[in-house]
Amino acid sequence: MGYTIIQNSSFYDIAALFSAYSYFYVQENAMRILYKDKDIMVVHKEAGLAVQSRSATQKDLESILLTLQKQENPSSKAELHIINRLDQPVEGLVLCALNRNAAADLTRQQKSGIIEKNYRATVQGQIPKKEDTLTDYLIRDGRSNRSRIVPEKTPGAKRAVLSYKKLSDHELFIVLKTGRHHQIRVQLAGAGMPILGDRKYGQSDPEYRGRLMLTACRIAFKHPGTGKRMEFTIEDDS
Repeated sequence: MGYTIIQNSSFYDIAALFSAYSYFYVQENAMRILYKDKDIMVVHKEAGLAVQSRSATQKDLESILLTLQKQENPSSKAELHIINRLDQPVEGLVLCALNRNAAADLTRQQKSGIIEKNYRATVQGQIPKKEDTLTDYLIRDGRSNRSRIVPEKTPGAKRAVLSYKKLSDHELFIVLKTGRHHQIRVQLAGAGMPILGDRKYGQSDPEYRGRLMLTACRIAFKHPGTGKRMEFTIEDDS
């Protein structure tokens, strides 16, 4: 099997590629596949779709993609490894590996900082600087599924670093340098710039119900099979 590039992909492209089953989810605007070959898949996930769900009754990106994989190759065992997970209310690019070797290589790239991940965020409050780097220490509470900023020496605390550039009065372009639980949401809220629509770390707003104004807009990495540099972006439609 070679590879499939879907340029300017519409939801109907996915239906044609993977059969009528995908059409159901496509019509719900859940996701679209931007690129696929034998090693990797890059998906544009819409806000509201969980990447992985603990509920057997709630559809998620992982189960949808596994089903499509099985339909494309019924005789082979479907394999899918999510490399970068996005929170359910976040829109953006999700990178998947389709075999163990690709997963190991991309995981190594992620840990060593080779994978580049950028985000756009619309925030409340004033952006204090044109650009800045935020360094904090976070600890996660698994019971409440929240993270918080704590002093550096707190047991279990993990270092979290991101940089941002001001795009407009309330919009940021973010370079994520570490990948901690709810990192961008926690750090921006801690800096007085909570993300619009963030009910967990900001203020509830019915206008953004189910939608966090945070988009994983760019991802770049080395292809695990060829070593070629790959880059995918989501353009800002506003």
